Parts: sequence; structure tokens; C-alpha cells
Amino acid sequence: MTRVLVTGAGGPAGVAVIRSLLRRGDVEVFAADMDRWASALYLVPAGNRRLVPAGRADEFVATVRGLCARDRIDVLIPTVDVELPRLAAVRDDLAAAGTRLASPSLRTLDTCLDKLALAHACTGLVRVPRTELLGTPQALSGWDFPVIVKPRRGAGSRGVRTVASASELDVVYDDEDLLVQEMLPGQEYSVDVLADSTGHVVAAVPRARLRVDSGVAVAGVTVHDEELIATATAVARAVGLTSVANVQLKRDADGVPALLEVNPRFPGALPLTIAAGVDMPSLVLDDVLGRDVPRHLDFVEIANVRYLEDVFLPVSDVLAET
Repeated sequence: MTRVLVTGAGGPAGVAVIRSLLRRGDVEVFAADMDRWASALYLVPAGNRRLVPAGRADEFVATVRGLCARDRIDVLIPTVDVELPRLAAVRDDLAAAGTRLASPSLRTLDTCLDKLALAHACTGLVRVPRTELLGTPQALSGWDFPVIVKPRRGAGSRGVRTVASASELDVVYDDEDLLVQEMLPGQEYSVDVLADSTGHVVAAVPRARLRVDSGVAVAGVTVHDEELIATATAVARAVGLTSVANVQLKRDADGVPALLEVNPRFPGALPLTIAAGVDMPSLVLDDVLGRDVPRHLDFVEIANVRYLEDVFLPVSDVLAET
């Protein structure tokens, strides 16, 4: 029986990964989160629930490494952005202790989590909107307004805003690095990409986000579009992807798919991709364990709507605060 620890059990990605693995008969799933009320903690047996510090906490990595050793974890699957580079930095130490890390390499993470580095890595390979670092000479002129201003680092839509004019751009200041980016007018897509440990892209599943709540798609549809698939595949190769990432694309004025960003982790809307025929958590687990995975997987076009689901349990089963 393979023992797998999934972190971020309170997020939609963590829930989806845990549910995927629970459907297998050869996996014992452990769930971890910083919040004792994290919903997916209570999808696993009581003895497999773990509380951990916040991903930014100094003691986070040591705590997770201790849990992996104590629980004899074979595979660790982190699902929270801030945790990924910290755990990737100790990948070899985890492996030496018997735990394989199912996440992108530190180089891939560094590229994807820095949107300017990502733009540079993909320029010339796919359509990349003009992207400049605010405050540099090259960012001062030549824009067709409106433009997008976004944090250089960070996940989701946090800190993203539209700037309507040059005068408005002139007064944009921030303590953190900000990027100015060409605004694209077309439809936005999320493409869930799975690459194996050699970097070969096994599947790329485009999704149209039809309704979004708090940054997570709650209604969507998978779409067969060869342009989107080819673009996302090229991006995955450019960043050296060897697991799962979510590639966000948007069509430009000519209808060409252009790169917005890459989230190098399991996406929150993963259940739609799984239902479409590509069970990415299960495939990643097999690949990390050295088992054969298909060279190519296709998917069906399918729609979804998301609804609230409750987990009921005795009060005595709720984890105590630490």
C-alpha cells in the first residue's frame, strides 16, 4: 500500500487530489492543512489527519519532513503555491529519507512564479503579450491603453488591475515589483497540462471558465482546440514541466492564443479535467513511483457546475488546536 501525504486539504485543489487518490485501492491517503476546519482533512480516516504550520512559517519544512518520516510517507503531494519552492528545495533530502516529492522542479517553479522570467522563457515560442517591469525605461511608453498592472510574483488574480491611461500609469507605485502588460481582448482559457518525469506532455486539457467565484471556476467546459493544446504544450516544454501545471491563455485581437501565466500546481478546477478522462493526480502518482503512464491521453468535452457539499462528523472528531 502506497502512503501519500497531500497538503493544502482546505483548498479546492487539495480536495480534488485527495478524492482522486481515495478512489484507488492501492493508496493510503494522509491529509494535512494549517486549519483544523479544512474540509478534506475529514475525507480521510481520523488517524491520517495532520495539522501543519503555514507554508511561510519557518518551521513548515521541518514539520512536514518530520511527518513524512514518522508516517513513512512514500509520496508527498503539495497543493499550495507558497509551499512548492520550499519543499522543492529539500527534494533530495526527502528522497534520501524515503519520500518522493510530486511537484515541479525548483527551476520550473522559479520560472513560473516569476511572471517576467516566464515571459522571457516563452518569448519566441508562443505569443507572449508585451510585458515590462514597472519603473524601467522600457515600461514608460509605447502602450495602447488600457493595460494590465499585476504583481511580478504571486498567484491568481490578487493585485491585478486595469490602468486606463498613461497619466494613471505614471502614478502607479508599489513596494513590490509590478509588471505592466498588454491587455488582450479575447476569451480566456485555462489549460491543465500533465507532463511525465522526462518532460513529455501526456495531456493538455483546455477549459473555458464560464463562471468564477473567489478565483476558482465554478462552472466550465472542456474544449477541443488544437491551437490551445499546442500553445500550452509549448509553454510546458519551455519551463521544463515534469508534473502538472495550469497554463492560462487568452486570445489576442487576431484570435491567437497568448500566454498570461502558469500556475505550477494542481488547479482548483481539477475535477472537470478528471471527469473529462484525465485523472492527473493518479497519473502523477504512478509516474513518480516509476510506473508506466500513457504517452498520450485524449479527453471528452464535458461541462460542470460546482455546488457546496457538507461533511458531517461528531464534534469529538474535529482536530484539536495546536
